[in-house]
Amino acid sequence: MSETTASGAEGGALRRVAVLGAGSWGTAFAKVLADAGTEVRLWARRSHMAEAIERDRVNAEYLPRTPLPGGLRATDDAAVALHGADAVVLAVPSQTLRENLTGWQPLLPDGATLVSLAKGVELSTLKRMSQVIAEVADVPAARVAVVSGPNLAKEIADEQPTATVVACPDHERAVALQRACSTGYFRPYTNTDIVGVEVAGACKNVIALACGVASGLGYGSNTMSTLITRGIAETTRLGTALGAEPMTFAGLAGMGDLVATCVSPLSRNRTFGERLGHGDSVAEAQRAAHGQVAEGVKSCRSLCELAAANGVEMPIAEVVHRVCHEGLDPVPAAAELLGRDRKPE
Repeated sequence: MSETTASGAEGGALRRVAVLGAGSWGTAFAKVLADAGTEVRLWARRSHMAEAIERDRVNAEYLPRTPLPGGLRATDDAAVALHGADAVVLAVPSQTLRENLTGWQPLLPDGATLVSLAKGVELSTLKRMSQVIAEVADVPAARVAVVSGPNLAKEIADEQPTATVVACPDHERAVALQRACSTGYFRPYTNTDIVGVEVAGACKNVIALACGVASGLGYGSNTMSTLITRGIAETTRLGTALGAEPMTFAGLAGMGDLVATCVSPLSRNRTFGERLGHGDSVAEAQRAAHGQVAEGVKSCRSLCELAAANGVEMPIAEVVHRVCHEGLDPVPAAAELLGRDRKPE
């Protein structure tokens, strides 16, 4: 079977999957895989976390009320997690993906599908996560897949019904991953438009920050709806300029993920933006989030640079960037958006 059509184990089935990253989403997706009957090895950076998951069958730090199935085993040894894996799921933040994957690259199994859960655009290169993976792992783009959709980790861990998109240029690989993560509460759809899915995933964090800021300023549903709708418009402009299919942005990875991230109190980007709207600085909001920075704070910079390089206007992303990195006050920021030149929709 050729490099571009292989999909892991013989016959295309993904029998064993390594999930590298034991945060909320990595753990929740590992649970989904195990519930679907797939053998899972979850890698945690800290040995005490891996030991606690093995002993207590729960990730007490990130999903403390979620029992983990027996088909999920945890380790702090990447070589153990990766041994014999048919697919490797990368569940680390977008801006640390390159560094982490560089260390793991010699351990990657031949022919394994590499799956990104990260949502962002790399600051130093303006590359999407699938591009970073293909470059660092030195594999064809067809071996890289992305999972993205309205997938708030806590709700999935609680087995609340949702759907997602499994995107890969190689349709056979997408189908194999789809089968490996299909459960009664998690329904994956396949797509070959990996560019659109990734652009949507990166942009939605920035739009959610804007919605959080608006909520913190006391604005209501009309404002949220306006930001969401205009947000999907500027996301679509950027995506199509990069070669994405416009219809992708009307689907689960586009509008679906955007709505969930913009309106849910479980969304880190939404709640981070809300603190900014209440008057907190970025540093104060970060301290309130226990040192964690929302992905959109970093992604807004790389997205604005990517948009400028492609001649695309992204006014919401630009204002978010100025609020987060140039000290623009949220009140005049909102007025600036509303005061833009009037034109047809």
